[in-house]
Amino acid sequence: MTPIAIPDQPNAIELGTGSLPGATVKESWHSQYGSLFARNVTIATLTPFLPDPSQATGAAVIVAPGGGFRTLSMNNEGWDVAKALADQGVAAFVLKYRLNQTPADMGAFEQSMRDMFSGAARPSRSSPDEMMPLLEPQIADARAAFTLIRQRANHWRIDPDRIGMVGFSAGAMLTMAMTQKGVDAKPAFIANIYGPVGAMKPPADAPPLFVALAADDPLFGNMGYGLIDSWRTAGHPVEFHLYERGGHGFGMYHKETTSTGWFNAFSRWLAMHGYMKPRA
Repeated sequence: MTPIAIPDQPNAIELGTGSLPGATVKESWHSQYGSLFARNVTIATLTPFLPDPSQATGAAVIVAPGGGFRTLSMNNEGWDVAKALADQGVAAFVLKYRLNQTPADMGAFEQSMRDMFSGAARPSRSSPDEMMPLLEPQIADARAAFTLIRQRANHWRIDPDRIGMVGFSAGAMLTMAMTQKGVDAKPAFIANIYGPVGAMKPPADAPPLFVALAADDPLFGNMGYGLIDSWRTAGHPVEFHLYERGGHGFGMYHKETTSTGWFNAFSRWLAMHGYMKPRA
């Protein structure tokens, strides 16, 4: 991890959810794996990536990067995803949500992340239901993102009834939380990319769900797939891609594993549900 200056984000819009309560460490950024990461985010923002108006489908996706609620993978699970969606005519909005505070010292932060991925601090909760009480600031940020997009829907040429959400790892936990705690958010569709897939009770109006996970994911690959059964049992649409290999955090990285194909599968799924063309 190499510390870097906070990059310019000229299109980022503050969401108005206030500063993270009790925060004492300022936002900072670093580079790793050829990607950029933010941490100690205390003010939530939303960055639009809009398609060419001639190609716009009217659909939109809020993109929630992951990072264990300690950091945000802004390239691999944020901007790169949003750009790929915009190239296909779907408006995309990267949500930089508030994060749990971590040590300002980079060495101490690196150790905490090593502990998480080695298992010493591995998430013990496999069910999205169990995570929801811990996500109040993040849920508020995501709700504000849905509200802002609907307020500016005409300006951005978006159908307010065709806004979905895709999340990665921790961002996937937040995405699942929006189905139960999002109140007025009401995503039209959701995607859980290598987030927890333990059983949860879906709401009566649960949206279609897309799930992608690698079987060798060290965090969530061996916790069962009750989430898929929960959606199916309740009669809600769900598509599940379990890749043999890919580990955790494959996102938009180009790897030699079939997990790299998740984005094309997601795009085809969106097309199957009618989101890759304007509504008649």
